Amino acid sequence: MKKLNVGIIGYGWAAGAHIEAINRGGLAQVTAVYSSRKLNADEVSQKHGGSVAVFNNLKAMLADPNIQVISVTSYPWEHTRHIIAAAAAGKHIIAEKPLVLSLKDLRAVEAAVHKAKVNFCICFEARFSSHFKVTKSVIDRGLLGKIHYGEVDYYHGIGPWYGQYRWNVTKKGGGSSLLTAGCHALDALLLCMGSEVEEVTSYDSQSAHSAFQKYEYATSSVTILKFKNGAVGKCAAVVDCFQPYYFHTHLVGSEGSLLDDKFHSNLLGANKNQWSKLSMHLMDSGDVSDHPYQAEFDALFEAILKGRKMPLAGLSDAIATHEVIFAADLSAQRGKPVRLKEIRGK
Repeated sequence: MKKLNVGIIGYGWAAGAHIEAINRGGLAQVTAVYSSRKLNADEVSQKHGGSVAVFNNLKAMLADPNIQVISVTSYPWEHTRHIIAAAAAGKHIIAEKPLVLSLKDLRAVEAAVHKAKVNFCICFEARFSSHFKVTKSVIDRGLLGKIHYGEVDYYHGIGPWYGQYRWNVTKKGGGSSLLTAGCHALDALLLCMGSEVEEVTSYDSQSAHSAFQKYEYATSSVTILKFKNGAVGKCAAVVDCFQPYYFHTHLVGSEGSLLDDKFHSNLLGANKNQWSKLSMHLMDSGDVSDHPYQAEFDALFEAILKGRKMPLAGLSDAIATHEVIFAADLSAQRGKPVRLKEIRGK
């Protein structure tokens, strides 16, 4: 079977992980890279084990009819124009998170992708991780019953010791604690709860430690979500902590509970005073090289080849999660709850 050809926009840390995952999967191959930096095509090709053309002109790469898919791994503030340009060129799209940094840009990207009728994949790869595949399986089998409370939290100190810190500290670069990284946890919570969000209330704060003083936005936030089915949820997004990376998951239902890689279900007749252990690999690193990109990208490529929409992490999923994020950030700014219908009306 002929492989899909992929072009990469932006040649940085995330791009390296994307290229490795794409080439390893067997359904596609990276054949082009666009970068604002001068790159040596021979060196790039040798590094990634294939023939890779290097472009400093984005229009030229997008005009290549042999490229079917574009992966956008540029800086967050560049995503909007790069995605719109790729869509206009008729290319299927992979977009790193955050998709965009404003509600206005979210609507612009949504309109451009719909108009182009191309396939789309948002890098919410936690949905394809062992952690959440197993968690979702427990939920779908009814072992927790009807979930009425859930919390998924993100703890990852992004200080001067971390690669993206230099641009992540700016409002233009990081946006908010939810946009820059906590979006993974919020998206996972939405996946687990299985209901639309009706209203959010969010509060934010910031560490007093000198390592985080350069941040132009609050680096810790907690968001309370009210779902249409009556359930409630909580998502903490903390990027100013000193601790190991932690993707906390706690779901409570009518028949049982799940805590990270442990659970109890009344339906199994187990002792409720003792957790049962689930076999899974927890989300335990912020390093993109540890993220399950291959499974997600293969799902996109298979969808393209079969003429189907991207499952689980398509455009509608990206839009829904970012709408909640923008509602949460607006709530923190206003100091009061925000109903999702206000966001969806814009």
